[in-house]
Amino acid sequence: MIPRLLAVPKASFLLLGPRGTGKSSWARDSLPDAVVVDLLEGDTYVELLASPERLGRRIPKGHRGWVVLDEVQKVPALLDEVHRRIERDQTRFALLGSSARQLRRGGVNLLAGRAVSRSMHPLTAAEITGDDDVARALTVGRLPAAHTSPTNEDARDYLRSYVRTYLREEVQAEGLTRNLAAFTRFLETASFSQGAVLNISAVSRECHVERKVAEDYFRIAEDLLIAVRLTPFTRRAQRRVVAHPKFYFFDAGVFSAIRPRGPLDGSETVVGPALETLVLQELRAINDYLALEYELHYWRTHDGTEVDFVLYGPNGLVAIEVKSGSRVRSEDLTALREFAADYPMARTTLVYGGTRRERDGDIDVVPVGDFLRELPTTLRGA
Repeated sequence: MIPRLLAVPKASFLLLGPRGTGKSSWARDSLPDAVVVDLLEGDTYVELLASPERLGRRIPKGHRGWVVLDEVQKVPALLDEVHRRIERDQTRFALLGSSARQLRRGGVNLLAGRAVSRSMHPLTAAEITGDDDVARALTVGRLPAAHTSPTNEDARDYLRSYVRTYLREEVQAEGLTRNLAAFTRFLETASFSQGAVLNISAVSRECHVERKVAEDYFRIAEDLLIAVRLTPFTRRAQRRVVAHPKFYFFDAGVFSAIRPRGPLDGSETVVGPALETLVLQELRAINDYLALEYELHYWRTHDGTEVDFVLYGPNGLVAIEVKSGSRVRSEDLTALREFAADYPMARTTLVYGGTRRERDGDIDVVPVGDFLRELPTTLRGA
């Protein structure tokens, strides 16, 4: 078990994260004396689906420790029973889930503030001991099973299986779309939008579905926690900025597994988006684990000047540009300089694929490995 940065809350909590991020392993390690109810077990699922109040039979009389409900979105009605037991018996629940969609669609009691919400993400550099192989992470990502695979080919096999499992068990089994083939084409088409300003109409044309269907597919991907849309930063904008979000799959390895490749696809078409993805997934994880309360955005003007990530919150304003090249050119700093001209209070950083650390005016130029290792300190504003 790789030690994680996520701390156990004091009260009942809902922990959401994509499959394979390590929620169950973390719960077993962090709550060793908990009663575990796993809804992926067929008999358990059928019993509690038929009668959620049977949950009480699974909890020993007088138990005062934690109760873990794994894959709670499989039976959303259980949350009413959880609510009742929190109120009546002060039972502490750890509710683990890999989909927000089923919980919302069920129209169920979402515990009305009686449980805090937490998120689980792929591994971060701060959680990995020893040398962190960034180049490998760009190919296989940071899901624990991929990261610990003995070879890159083993990791890629896992990731391909991971995508098939999501399609079969989350999308098809839950009836989220009637046309699994169209949704599969959508995922492949969306991978070409990784790290780009999203044009839903173009995606719908490419995968031969109506625009409304494509928009619903994007929502499904977000609700299943495998994708995220990053909104533009517009606070006190001094120039025209774009209004459309950017799109990312949640993990660099998952992105690489979904992205179709052929003889016309050079490595440069994948490395740049994969590096942005790696930085974003770490930003999201550290922000959530340390409760830093940043809002994550990007910044792009109508003339095409773009800063990849903008973080705004109690710890300040941070602007981050990501470049995969091993050398820094003057033009690589242009967007950060323009952003700093509009927002002089911002801390600006260029993250790149080289090895030399330097400073250009007020801009920190940091190798990606150093940046990721130091991210908890950086985001705290130290």
